[in-house]
Amino acid sequence: MSGAVSISLLEAERLAIAALLREEVGAAAARSTALALVAAERDGQKGHGLSRVSTYVEQVRCGKVKTDAVPAARRLSPAATLIDAGHGFAYPAIDLAIEELDELARKSVIAVAAIRRSHHFGQAGAHVERLAEKGLVAFLFGNSPKAMAFWGGKAPMIGTNPVAFAAPLGHGPPLVIDLALSVAARGKVVAAKKGGEKIPADWAIDADGNPTTDPAAALSGSMSPVGGAKGAALALMIEVVAAALTASNFGFEASSFLDGEGPPPDLGHALIAIDPGPTSGGAFLSRMGALAAAMAAEPGVRMPGASRLKHRAAAEQTGLFVAPALLTELRVLAGEAA
Repeated sequence: MSGAVSISLLEAERLAIAALLREEVGAAAARSTALALVAAERDGQKGHGLSRVSTYVEQVRCGKVKTDAVPAARRLSPAATLIDAGHGFAYPAIDLAIEELDELARKSVIAVAAIRRSHHFGQAGAHVERLAEKGLVAFLFGNSPKAMAFWGGKAPMIGTNPVAFAAPLGHGPPLVIDLALSVAARGKVVAAKKGGEKIPADWAIDADGNPTTDPAAALSGSMSPVGGAKGAALALMIEVVAAALTASNFGFEASSFLDGEGPPPDLGHALIAIDPGPTSGGAFLSRMGALAAAMAAEPGVRMPGASRLKHRAAAEQTGLFVAPALLTELRVLAGEAA
């Protein structure tokens, strides 16, 4: 990357943790959050990576994120748990949900964790990947502040509403599918703005409804749904599952993830885990192996997530490459000389 500077994964984690601890975020929450941001940066998901540290700090300072929040779980049934994130960062709540689901899904075959009073949950695929590494099939649905119009409308009302899926393959990393229901994740537009880069013209429209390559204009306008009306309908489905089922804010009610204005966003997530052994009679991994083999035998076909794994392997060898301005910002936020 031209003009970028190198930083090790451990150094990135240290700076991110230090920046959050300096704002009196609890140690466990600071570590969980920082590790998630660095993991996203490592996997090439820069919109959910280190560029988020400064906005997270801003939101802590204004009270949109509670520094002393400790997530709590309440079992609703043998197959359901309600996680209260307490208006803190989402990552500790998701850690708790994964711990709960690992137990519940093995007892009940399928289990759900409903997370409420939450915040930005970052790289959705990373969360379901952790469950797949435990041998479970997993889905994650989350709503987000308004960024897209309802289909046929003009004003942003619904979030880009990410959905993620993961399944074990029996060998190597799990299959992970992670996508937002806009043409591009809004976080990528934020990262482009920070990096002084343009965006593709089909990612968003400006406030007047015109396609734009200017990330600032895109953030003032609306993201474009993937697949037109079908993508908009899927985003609406996720709005129901993530927000209505958890009694959380809809996108048009939530405050932004990108500034320090307003109350906590109060968003919801639904995490579902399935033990594939009982329903498949123990044949799940062999069937997944056959699916993977069929894909590998087809010229030009690649497993979803291949790019993420490529970025991950490179970062683990060479560290991260970030813009000098971003590294300076991290050091300042951590209380160190620029």
